[in-house]
Amino acid sequence: MLVHPMMVMQDLIGPLTVFNLMRCEIHLVWKNREPVMTEVGLLVAPTTTFAECPDRLDVLFAPGGLDGSVAIMDDPEVLNFFKEQGKTARYITSDCTGSLILGAAGLLRGYKATSHWSVRDEPLALMGAIPTHQRVVVDRNRITGGGVTAGIDFGLTLAALLRGKESAQTIQLVIEYAPAPPFNAGTPETAPKSIYDALVSRRADPVERARQKAARAAASWTSAGRTTGGARAH
Repeated sequence: MLVHPMMVMQDLIGPLTVFNLMRCEIHLVWKNREPVMTEVGLLVAPTTTFAECPDRLDVLFAPGGLDGSVAIMDDPEVLNFFKEQGKTARYITSDCTGSLILGAAGLLRGYKATSHWSVRDEPLALMGAIPTHQRVVVDRNRITGGGVTAGIDFGLTLAALLRGKESAQTIQLVIEYAPAPPFNAGTPETAPKSIYDALVSRRADPVERARQKAARAAASWTSAGRTTGGARAH
């Protein structure tokens, strides 16, 4: 499980809670072991460096956090780690804008994938993914979750694949995961238009940076004689 500066804490904690209940061997990986600051001002200490991380992982995971994810979309150390581990990992996964990292590493080309709604369509498509409007998307060994809270859904989906449906249901009961939100404003389709418009305006700059970096990543593959493959949202 990647940890990185300005990641969204919940993007990590939701899946981590599920994986911990599965009694998995968990590695929190980063460039070094210095604690990284999350968006809520809490530090997370990596347990493993990129160099120390075991090979042939069962699960390779990237959490999101819009500013943090965009910042490392063109980080050579991060992308090389995902490219190399992606060659042998059993499942290559992300939650929220963590899919931008997978996409920038070339790991979503030709795969259906989702992300936070604000970056799901154009940035992912630019990097050769097939943007898909679902909370959790499974395409072969790529599993991606939507925005933030979808991390628990993602974790339970992966738990069922790794340990079986009954194990996943047991974990769901342990954490009493039975969502009943007080408002029906959790998607662009259901949120009041004024709230949606204000949020889009506030996030315009990082979303545009994500689009630009996605386009540069795709251009670099093309210039190297590789194709990104066409993709469109559906």
